[in-house]
Amino acid sequence: MGEVIVVTSGKGGVGKTTTTANLGFGLASMQKKVVLIDTDSGLRNLDVVLGLEDQITYHLTDVLSHYCRLRQALIQDKRVPNLFVLPAAPYRKEFFHYPEVLYALTQELKQQFDYVLLDCPAGIGHGFDAATYAADRAIVVTVPEVSAIRDADRVISLLTNNGKKELSILVNRIHVDLVRKGFMLSPEDVKEVLDVPLLGVVPEDEAAHVALTKGQPLIEIHTTAGKCYENICKRLMGLDVPISISYANTGFFYKIAGLLVR
Repeated sequence: MGEVIVVTSGKGGVGKTTTTANLGFGLASMQKKVVLIDTDSGLRNLDVVLGLEDQITYHLTDVLSHYCRLRQALIQDKRVPNLFVLPAAPYRKEFFHYPEVLYALTQELKQQFDYVLLDCPAGIGHGFDAATYAADRAIVVTVPEVSAIRDADRVISLLTNNGKKELSILVNRIHVDLVRKGFMLSPEDVKEVLDVPLLGVVPEDEAAHVALTKGQPLIEIHTTAGKCYENICKRLMGLDVPISISYANTGFFYKIAGLLVR
């Protein structure tokens, strides 16, 4: 049986959808059967990040409302045939009132796939409730900024209160020079503040903008950030892969810890 993983964040714009796409692409490239579900109705971007926007016929709400069959809505990525995408629908508020319907779908998909990755809407509304309710495990994506970390802390509190025990954080868009100069929090600082295991670190990479324009995952174009996503995929699979990016402590820990209230 497969595993359902929700990729979430408190703050929007931290790279949650990019993370979902790259983890899915990476796991599929490692011979795992993967399905990605975009639950961010209204701000749907997962198909764009993967360059599959022209292949959409049906979407998630069509499946949940039994307007079409699941296999009709799944889009297969021809670059890695083990990867499938279920795109989000245009905004329909009724979907978010039925988290148990999404849960039932993910349980069905767990029988067919090794990994079911849910791209969660930013924030903590009904979409967050539905996506996290269905998950066995949660990855909280954040960037080393005070506002993003505060929002991530709130999300972690909600997940913990809802009984989610398998939590980890992914720190995105790290600027190595800024961390070393003491102008940015280090991944170690973020981990200590949030008190959640660190799954991986992804540096700022200009290639991300090129990849997005082309609809290519960073893993596919072999960038520094792409290599980091590859290693994160290996950790998800249970392999012991060290997090090689390390920085001296910036001294920001006590400054930011006082801003977080759970």
